[in-house]
Amino acid sequence: MQIRPATAADEARLGELGALLVELHHGFDAARFVAPTAQTPRGYGRFLASQIGREGALVLVAEDDEGVWGYVYGAMEGDDWMALRGPAGVVYDLVVDPSRRRQGLGRRLLDAALSLLEARGAPRLLLSTAEQNLPAQRLFAAAGFRRTMIEMTREPKGDGARDEESSGPGRFA
Repeated sequence: MQIRPATAADEARLGELGALLVELHHGFDAARFVAPTAQTPRGYGRFLASQIGREGALVLVAEDDEGVWGYVYGAMEGDDWMALRGPAGVVYDLVVDPSRRRQGLGRRLLDAALSLLEARGAPRLLLSTAEQNLPAQRLFAAAGFRRTMIEMTREPKGDGARDEESSGPGRFA
């Protein structure tokens, strides 16, 4: 298994793997995470392909003679006042095909991405994981990550429709 930069030729497989990520998260919490559709693989693949070669971004794949079995997507980010942090290397996605999990592939992809982000000067490395994704949390903790933030989500009360007061002109919804 080799880890290499993704190419445009990987777009369809990246989309399939990205759709797995969408399905997994939606299964964790359907109110928080977007639902997969028939268009998800194509759209996700197109998005990831658009990140290939983008300054500061990285998309790496894990491949053997049988095909691509996982990817990692990350990028360098500048100051983020909303997150109260300075520049960082951020890992957005890490996905391994279910048939190849628990073989060290996720760790190899993560290590490769972290090495590249550090080589680009990242003073810190960040990532997020779903609360229910315990295997990912164990992987990230083993790689030296620690918890620093907790995301909390709430849906509007009632039937989900916004009331007049909160949705009028000039109001934040």
